[in-house]
Amino acid sequence: MSQSNGEAAMSPGGRARRGDLGPLWRLSPYLAAHGRDAVLGLLAILVAGGSALALTVGVRLLVDRGFMLRTEQALQLSFAGLAVLIVVFAVSTALRIYFVNKLGEEVAMDLRTEAYRHVLTLDLAQVLKVRTGELLSRITTDMTMVERMVGTSLPVAMRCTVVLAGSLGLLLALSPGFTAMVLVLLPIGLAPLLLYARKVRRLSVRAQDRFAEAIGYASEGLEGLETVLAFGQERRVGGRFAESLKEAFRHSRRVITARVVMTAMFIILLFGGLIAVLYRCAVAVFIHHAMTGGALLQLLALAMLSASSARELGEVWGEINKAHGALERIYQVLDMQPAVTAPARPTPLPAPARGAIAFRKVSFAYPGREDCPALKDFSLTVRPGERVALVGPSGGGKSTVLRLLLRFYDPQSGSVSLDGVDLRNADPREVRRRIALVAQEAHLFSGSAADNIRFGNPDCSPEAVEAAARAAQAEAFLGALPQGVDTPIGERARSLSGGQRQRISIARALVRNAPILLLDEATSALDAENERMVQLAIHEAMEGRTSLVIAHRLATVMEADRIVVMDGGQVVEEGSHAELSARGGLYARLARLQFAASAA
Repeated sequence: MSQSNGEAAMSPGGRARRGDLGPLWRLSPYLAAHGRDAVLGLLAILVAGGSALALTVGVRLLVDRGFMLRTEQALQLSFAGLAVLIVVFAVSTALRIYFVNKLGEEVAMDLRTEAYRHVLTLDLAQVLKVRTGELLSRITTDMTMVERMVGTSLPVAMRCTVVLAGSLGLLLALSPGFTAMVLVLLPIGLAPLLLYARKVRRLSVRAQDRFAEAIGYASEGLEGLETVLAFGQERRVGGRFAESLKEAFRHSRRVITARVVMTAMFIILLFGGLIAVLYRCAVAVFIHHAMTGGALLQLLALAMLSASSARELGEVWGEINKAHGALERIYQVLDMQPAVTAPARPTPLPAPARGAIAFRKVSFAYPGREDCPALKDFSLTVRPGERVALVGPSGGGKSTVLRLLLRFYDPQSGSVSLDGVDLRNADPREVRRRIALVAQEAHLFSGSAADNIRFGNPDCSPEAVEAAARAAQAEAFLGALPQGVDTPIGERARSLSGGQRQRISIARALVRNAPILLLDEATSALDAENERMVQLAIHEAMEGRTSLVIAHRLATVMEADRIVVMDGGQVVEEGSHAELSARGGLYARLARLQFAASAA
């Protein structure tokens, strides 16, 4: 799928039109994966519905035989039969609740896991255009609705359907005329469901979209809390969240109003007609003596069962429609297909890895910025083990080179190859296994410092973790923590300084032991003393590895084997520091400005 299609799938206006039951049918594989619970839950529903209907038969026999015969034995048998039916009804109802609720949690867990894993496979272009909070809303809030539908709404709908069909069948056997009147009433009572169901579902989807936007605003505010506090914008950010919540509430209120109208019309139409039918039955018993008291009691019980089942169907139908909208939103995520994927038969990368990199006439523009290409006819060859520095003004395309090499994106024209294999023909995961990245912003995860270092190589030993920390000049400050390298550092490691986070990021790259090392402003957050120490560690880490280094501070790249100067997405100069300084071009001008500023 193209990125434009993926973007449309995430927007309310881009929903695919499919049959009303389309998203519900797509739950079938998840239900089949837990077939035992689904079958046991279905059996419990059938038994519970059948025992409820059997109770009406028991009541009729009790009145017509037990009370009429006036013998203790008849009464004992009648009440014993009722007791057995009540026990069966209670046990089957309890089992129904257990198995269907368990099934709902299992299905939601599987669906939530698949959705999250799928998001992790999407292109950066797709994910970055959607708020993180909105994605989380689809994985959490919408999934909760699906869990409630599978564990509660659908089983209740099935039970009500069984009871309604059984009630009508018994009514037809007892009194065809009475049943005909009930059958006339049911379509009248169910008409509001048909009229309002589509409207309720449409309004529910809109309400869920607005709520997801509110979660997105909340996520942005929390992620940038330091910036919010620094600029004193707590009220503004909180007000934007409050307004988005109010908008979501306004849409939710419309859903509630539609459901209230639907329920009120249903009750008035159905029960109003039921009263008229009961009047006819009372005349048949007490005036014309056309049926027994037990038969009348059973007819009343069956009529009430059918009416209450139809009423519950009306209520759960609204919940099902709401969950239907949630499923649509979830499947919008699952239906997004990344543009960057492994081919059906990927070309294996040569072993052992050499680390040869080649860009050949590459042109690339980020999605939505086609008029401003980041790279224009860019070519660059890096020999195995060579240390190449990319320098130049901001916006020159340096970071784009690393992103294409990591195959976060594919170029619009030209090719990028690793060890002679075009990346579009290789498995992206295999490509990334050969690369270690130290980004400009060191993103760390919750857990300990050791967990974050081991993120680069989950199979590495504790000794390797300590060695990487030592090489990255992180040993001293980690050793001062209460539990050393195993000390929890909190969410995103906000308790650490920028330089400390960067050194853990460098240790994470070192422990990966990859043949290619990418450094994107790896020392930008370090002071002069720490930068000198980390430069020594990086210099050692570069030995025997192909290295691409991006740095604005030219002092950090002077020892590179080759310096490539980029401007406007193209290579404008390349050579050693001495050669470029002597030419008097862009590099020499940048060097004079920086070194003059340092001297001042």
